[in-house]
Amino acid sequence: MSETISPLHDPAGLSPADARRNALYLTLHQVPEGKVVSYGQLAELAGLGRAARYVGRTLSQLPDGTTLPWHRVLGAGGRISLPLGTVSGDEQRARLRAEGITVRNNRVDMQRHGWRPIEHSG
Repeated sequence: MSETISPLHDPAGLSPADARRNALYLTLHQVPEGKVVSYGQLAELAGLGRAARYVGRTLSQLPDGTTLPWHRVLGAGGRISLPLGTVSGDEQRARLRAEGITVRNNRVDMQRHGWRPIEHSG
């Protein structure tokens, strides 16, 4: 018998806050190289509704050296939220460019580089 598990209930005993964070991390981990998502899209894909601010806040608290592709998450319309000239902002732009993503006027073309998981799931 199979049971549907919501991201807010985990049989492993995680708190609701930990389950939300895990759902976010699992979804972010799936964003492929060369593709980007918005904060709002990531929240929706992770089953968190319209929680774009939660996504931004949670990603800002990732530990140094994380392997999660945080740099692939952008503001609405492909806008890079991290300021130019900051360590994290410059790192994000460099990582995106290294993956072949073009950054122009502090934006990424979401039509060209946006992740649409339905199209990629085969």
